[in-house]
Amino acid sequence: MNSDQKTSGSEKSANLGTPKNFLIPIMLLHLREWNAHGYELMQKISQFGIHSIDQGNFYRILRQLEKDAMVTSEWDTTSGGPAKRIYSITEAGERYLELWADSLGHYQKMLDQFFNLYNPFFPSYKMPSNETEEENDDHY
Repeated sequence: MNSDQKTSGSEKSANLGTPKNFLIPIMLLHLREWNAHGYELMQKISQFGIHSIDQGNFYRILRQLEKDAMVTSEWDTTSGGPAKRIYSITEAGERYLELWADSLGHYQKMLDQFFNLYNPFFPSYKMPSNETEEENDDHY
């Protein structure tokens, strides 16, 4: 077995049981709060913490969600410039979002247990910040 096979095997096992297509529930969650143009929705998702969104894939997912009756859209011609689609969540989208929330609640419990075992002396484990100590010193 070469190192590539070992790496891909370990990557596959590391990804077992992790949520797939996490972008979908995040999109639905934001649409539950307000109806939005695709661009506005993409901005909100970026503010949520997902910064590497492929624009083409994003709109393909929106179209698929519409085909699956989880979102609807209508043309907005009231603003100046070209017409834009306004997306909104449907009842089916709400149900799907609820299933995701339940599933993520179970993952949260497992993660809490993991970190309690991983670091029992610090039960309220906090993820490390992306800032360096120098950047932190600049804030004071």
